[in-house]
Amino acid sequence: METNLIPQAFAALGHPGRLAIFRLLMRFAPQGVRPTEIAEALEMKPNTLSHHLSELEQATLIQVDRQGRSLFYSIRLDQVSALLGYLVHDAGRSRPDIAAALFKPVESDMANHPWNVLFICSGNSARSIFAEAILTDVGKGQFNAYSAGTRPGTQLNPFAIEVLARAGLDVSGLRSKHVSEFEGPDAPKMDFVFTVCDQAATEECAPWPGQPMTAHWGLPDPVKATGTDAEKALAFANVFASLRRRILAFTALPFAELEKVALQGHLDTLGKE
Repeated sequence: METNLIPQAFAALGHPGRLAIFRLLMRFAPQGVRPTEIAEALEMKPNTLSHHLSELEQATLIQVDRQGRSLFYSIRLDQVSALLGYLVHDAGRSRPDIAAALFKPVESDMANHPWNVLFICSGNSARSIFAEAILTDVGKGQFNAYSAGTRPGTQLNPFAIEVLARAGLDVSGLRSKHVSEFEGPDAPKMDFVFTVCDQAATEECAPWPGQPMTAHWGLPDPVKATGTDAEKALAFANVFASLRRRILAFTALPFAELEKVALQGHLDTLGKE
């Protein structure tokens, strides 16, 4: 980031509305988000949102890409990295007590113990339940799979249970859970946290303890499918197949050989497929 843009970037982030937009886009990074979805998630008027997006774009913190008739705003990770680097290495004089507080050291024994993986959705009735069941099946001995929803009081969807049963996966221990079950001091410490729906990604939540690796693997909500029961069942089956492909690719990654930056790149790529 050019030196003259640093004060502009801090000024842009100094406004609560622009900071909220920045935080939301970071939860989707490196993917982009439509302005209508940002406005809905933050309950922000379109003209106000347009002004804030313009300020963040001028500060080179975000970028906009056109896909067909839609605009997608996304974080410029290179510029954010440069801004953080300025804070730590220039303004902070590279003090080790500052850097140590920001980032924990990369573990070197990534293949030597099971990794805890949490899949989050809004309802924990289908997509995140699919992911938990699939990873439990294919990741035995290497991963412990969990799932949760951000909306309380949900139940497992019958179509989801039917798809899992047809795939030969064990459904006896599955239940809908609220994300709060995994936020307490006695909850298992997560190594990976994936959001599998856009609504869950927009939810404000406290940073996870232990700095787990995160990524957004958003998929369409099969619960919203319309038509005959056969058409609805097909929507659930398609989402199940997409998640299974991603999870198989995830479990095949050479974790012991990848540094965190490279691993994050693989996780982000899986979210876009």
